[in-house]
Amino acid sequence: MTNDTMSDTTTGTWVAVGPAGAVGTIHRAADGFRVELYGRRGPGGTYPTLQSAKGAVHKAMGPLADRPEFHQH
Repeated sequence: MTNDTMSDTTTGTWVAVGPAGAVGTIHRAADGFRVELYGRRGPGGTYPTLQSAKGAVHKAMGPLADRPEFHQH
């Protein structure tokens, strides 16, 4: 279940899950949303919006990858 319309983006952590399992996390930070990627998928970073952070995770998965599901924790 993909939840792109988060009602609470002020705090939280979102886990990105692809077909092979978890691929990374997004953490709410004071200056935006911090992306942490698992394995050798590329560097993380901080993004101004949750949507841009989700896009960065998807892009790091490669050009043919389906968009991962994002689960808020």
